[in-house]
Amino acid sequence: MRIGLTGGASTPDKIVQQARQAEEDGFTSLWFASTVTGDPLVAMALAGRETSSIELGTAVLQTYPCHPLLQANRVASVVAAMGRPGFTLGIGPSHEPLIRDVYGLSYDHPGRSTEEYVTILTGLLRGEDVDFKGEDWSVRSAGRMAPLAHPVPVLVAALSPRLLRVAGQLADGAVLWMAPPRAIETHVAPRIHAAASAAGRPAPRIVAGLPVAVHDDQAEARAAVAATAAVYGGMPNYQRILRVGGANDPAEAAIVGDEASVRAQLQGLLDAGATDIWANVVPVGDTREARKNSARRTTDLLRELVA
Repeated sequence: MRIGLTGGASTPDKIVQQARQAEEDGFTSLWFASTVTGDPLVAMALAGRETSSIELGTAVLQTYPCHPLLQANRVASVVAAMGRPGFTLGIGPSHEPLIRDVYGLSYDHPGRSTEEYVTILTGLLRGEDVDFKGEDWSVRSAGRMAPLAHPVPVLVAALSPRLLRVAGQLADGAVLWMAPPRAIETHVAPRIHAAASAAGRPAPRIVAGLPVAVHDDQAEARAAVAATAAVYGGMPNYQRILRVGGANDPAEAAIVGDEASVRAQLQGLLDAGATDIWANVVPVGDTREARKNSARRTTDLLRELVA
C-alpha cells in the first residue's frame, strides 16, 4: 500500500526529524496543512534536503490569499532548496468562514475561482508563459516565473463535481479529506477518471485522507476522533462528502478498530478507487502513556502495510 502520514510538528527541526523517521519507516509521503509552522514551505524544503525519496506534499495550500504566479514561484523556490524531486502541491479554495471572516475576501464563486487558478498554476508549472484574463484571476507571466528544477504534480482538494472535473482535466488528481470509501467509489473516482480520460490525461491520483486509530474499543476511538476533528463536521464542504459517504460526522468516517479491522478498512479505500492513503494517526486513551502506546500501535500496523 502507498501510505502517507500527516506531517507537522512545532518546529522546523522536529519536522525534519519526522520526515527522516517516516522515510526510514518506509512511508511514501507526508502531508502538511497550510498552518504548519505558520507556513509549511520552509520546513518542507529543509526536510526535503535531509531526505532522499519520501514525497512531501501540501494538503492543502489555500488559493484565495496567494496569486497563482506567486504560488508557482514559491513552489519553484522550495523545489530548488530541496535539491531533488518529491514535492507535490496540493491546493484548494478552503472554506467560506476562513476566507470571508478571517481574510476578508469574497467566497462567492469558489468553483470558478479554483478552475481559473488551476488553469494558470498548472501552465506556469509546465514552464509556459501564461497570458490569461479571467473573472477572478488574471496574469501575464512572461519573464516573471522562476525556473523549475523538477516537475511538480498538482492535486486539488476536490469534493464537488466541478472541482473533481478540474482535478482530472487540468491537474494530476485530488487530495481528499473526510471522504469515506462509498463517497470515493460512487462520487469521486467516476468523475475524476471521466474528466482525465476526456482530456487525454493520465489516470489521476486520488489521495484519501482520514483519521486512523488502531484500538480495541471502537467507541472510545471514535470519541477521540470526535474530540480532535469535530470542526470538520461543521463545514458544509465536509458535511456534503460525509453524507455521500454514508457518515453523519467525522467520527463515523474514521477508520478505527483492531489490526484486522483497520487493515480491511484501508484496503477498502483502495478498492473504492483511492491510489494513496493519507493516515492521520489519532491517539486514544486517558493518559499520556496510553495515547503514546495507542499511536505506536497504529503506526506499527501502517508501517507493516506499507512494507
